[in-house]
Amino acid sequence: MKKVLRMKKVCLVFNDASRYREAIYQCIDREYDCEWYFMKPNTDIKVMDISKLGNAREVPTIFVPHTPIYYQRHIQRLLWKKDNQLFFMLGELFCLSTWVFLLLRKVFFPKKKVYLWTHGWYGKETGLRRILKKWFFQMADGIFLYGNYAKKLMLKEGFDESTLYVIHNSLDYDKQLAIRENLKSSLLYKNHFGNENHNLLFLGRLTKNKRLDMIIEALNLLRQKGQEYNLTFVGDGAERANLEALVSKYHLEQNVWFYGACYDEGVNAELVYNADLCVSPGNVGLTAMHVMMFGCPVLTHNDYPHQMPEFEAVHPGETGDFFERDNIASLANQMEDWFRKHEGAREKVRTDCMREIDNQWTPEFQMNVIRKYLK
Repeated sequence: MKKVLRMKKVCLVFNDASRYREAIYQCIDREYDCEWYFMKPNTDIKVMDISKLGNAREVPTIFVPHTPIYYQRHIQRLLWKKDNQLFFMLGELFCLSTWVFLLLRKVFFPKKKVYLWTHGWYGKETGLRRILKKWFFQMADGIFLYGNYAKKLMLKEGFDESTLYVIHNSLDYDKQLAIRENLKSSLLYKNHFGNENHNLLFLGRLTKNKRLDMIIEALNLLRQKGQEYNLTFVGDGAERANLEALVSKYHLEQNVWFYGACYDEGVNAELVYNADLCVSPGNVGLTAMHVMMFGCPVLTHNDYPHQMPEFEAVHPGETGDFFERDNIASLANQMEDWFRKHEGAREKVRTDCMREIDNQWTPEFQMNVIRKYLK
C-alpha cells in the first residue's frame, strides 16, 4: 500500500462547528494530522457532530453580554506545545482570544505559522473598525478569503497579494451531486398552480431581514402590467404570517405557495431544479450555492458591501442577475427582463449554474487552495 505523506500537525480553531462545513472539515481531517477546537454552540446555527472528526473538542467560551465579543479559553496554551507549528483559525475580529493568540505568537513564537479563514473586507469599514481589522489581519501569515471581492478590497488597503488566498465556500457537494444526477424536469409546479407561468423560488428561513415582502410587492407590480408569475417559499420562520397577510392583501393566493420547511434534500433539489429563478432580496449567502448546484439562477441585490461572499457566483446574464437594493421597482424590472432575455434558454442557464458550482464552490476546490498555501 502506498504510504500517505502527511503535513505537520495542524491545529484548527473555529467558533461553531457549522453543519454546512462538515464536508470540507472532513476533507481536511482526512488529509492532515488535525487537532480541532470549537466553542460550544450558543446560537440556533445547525452544527455538525464533531465526533466525526478524528481529534476534536469543545473549549469553554466567555461571551460579553449584549456584544458580539467572545473569548475562547485555553487556546493560548496551544502555542507552548512544541509540535504545534501550524495553526488555522477563524479570522473573527470580535474573538478576543484570537487577538491574544496572534500577539503572543508574534512576540514569543515568530517561527510558528498562523493562517486565518475569514470574510476579510466588506467595503464598508471605516474609522476605528478599519484600523483594527488591518492590524488584526496583518498579524497573520496568510488569509484564506471567501471571495475575490474581499481580496480586491484588501489589495487596495495595502495587503500583500502573496498572503491572500481565495478559498470560496462549499456545501456537501458529493451528496448533492449524487442527487443531481437523477434529477429531471417534471410538472411539479404546473400540477400545483394549474398554469404555465414562470416559477420563482425562495429557499431558506422566512425572516424579516431577508426582505421577502419585496418579492410579493414585485409580483403585484407585474400583475398590474398584465404579467403573472408563480412564487414558492420553501422554508418557514417568524415572517410567514406577515407574508401570508401580504399575499392576501394583493389577492395572490393562487400564485403563491408556502411549501414550508423541507429537510429532505431530494425534495428540495426537485423544487429547485424545476424552478426558473431564485429571488433573494436580502443577502444571498449559501442559498446561491444551494440552488445553483441544482441549476437554478439567482436574482439578488447589487449592494456588494452588504452582501455575503457567495454573490460572486452570480454572473449577470448567465447564472443570475442583480437589482438595486431595497428598490421594489428595480426588482420587478429585473424579473421581467430576465425572462424576456432568457426565453427558451432554460437548459443553457441550468448548465451554466451547475458549471459555476462544479468549478469553484466545492470541497475539492477548497482543498486545492489549502494544499497550495497552508505551509
